[in-house]
Amino acid sequence: MIESFVFGHLDGEVVRGFVLRNRNGLSAKLITYGARLTELHAPDRTGEMADIVLGFDDVASYVATDTYFGATCGRYGNRIRDGRFSLDGEAFQLSLNEGANHLHGGIAGFDRKNWDAAVDEATNTVTFSAVSPHGEEGYPGTVNLSASYRLTDDNRLEIAIRGMTDRPTILNAVHHTYWNLAGHGSGDVRDQVLVLNSDFYTPIDAELLTTGEVLAVAGTPFDFSNPKPIGADIDALADVGTGHLVGGGYDHNWCLKGDGEALRLCARVVDPASGRGLELHTTEPGVQFYTGGYLNETVIGKSNTPYCRFAGYTFETQKFPDTPNFAHFPSTTVSPGEVYDHRMSVRFFTE
Repeated sequence: MIESFVFGHLDGEVVRGFVLRNRNGLSAKLITYGARLTELHAPDRTGEMADIVLGFDDVASYVATDTYFGATCGRYGNRIRDGRFSLDGEAFQLSLNEGANHLHGGIAGFDRKNWDAAVDEATNTVTFSAVSPHGEEGYPGTVNLSASYRLTDDNRLEIAIRGMTDRPTILNAVHHTYWNLAGHGSGDVRDQVLVLNSDFYTPIDAELLTTGEVLAVAGTPFDFSNPKPIGADIDALADVGTGHLVGGGYDHNWCLKGDGEALRLCARVVDPASGRGLELHTTEPGVQFYTGGYLNETVIGKSNTPYCRFAGYTFETQKFPDTPNFAHFPSTTVSPGEVYDHRMSVRFFTE
């Protein structure tokens, strides 16, 4: 049975919460504000449970920070240079919320909405829905978006983001959970071992904006084609022309192998200390792997836990960053009658 509860209140509205459970003891907690995943409890190799996602205990903390913990972000996840793009010969100016650029849908993106929610007990699914009206944050078209979460008895969290529009627009919604397989409050993740199903990545400049290049990962710190600790080459990043990252660490897009007709392997990561692991598959052609370089001890998370730099990492499956301004990148254009369909499947295991 799916548990429902009141997580808090926002501007006179109730922020609702839900708990999904499976027969193996895994549980996922979700809230309507930002259609967020706020907790995921999974066992280690001895059966001890831990919450492995970063987050907050109250609505006010989510509102007060821009970390995007667990949120559904958009309309356009990731960055658009100068907040500008053209579509069908018409120029659009989006809101600017990261310096002179547009990030994760702008000032009031989907992560800032209190979504509607519907429960399906038969499939152990919660589906959130929200509307972005024409012109919001500068985007054309009214977009209806849904984000569903299903927890299965084979220990998979299945996430599906779907959208429709009434006029041509761009859409690249992303899921923004920060994972730490040792437990959300355990600190540095750099010893956790990662594989990315990718031979290429898209470099960035000093503003963290893509340059439009697609480069091979071989022989660079971006090569995770074989199991490697996340921190193994992290200090070498400034030496390969990726731009100066103020907080250090990865915040880049990898180009995934395989096609998107079926779910393709994206990433596999294991915490050697606890034995917890996750394996992620997606329909999307890219993934933004971010290692939390901009977190610091002033970010106080659940149970009064300071989240230090490198306290978690995200796998933001996506089309590529700034796609509207690079014709050779996968298209994010959605037209009336089309369905935007972005799926992820996260399998939890121990070894």
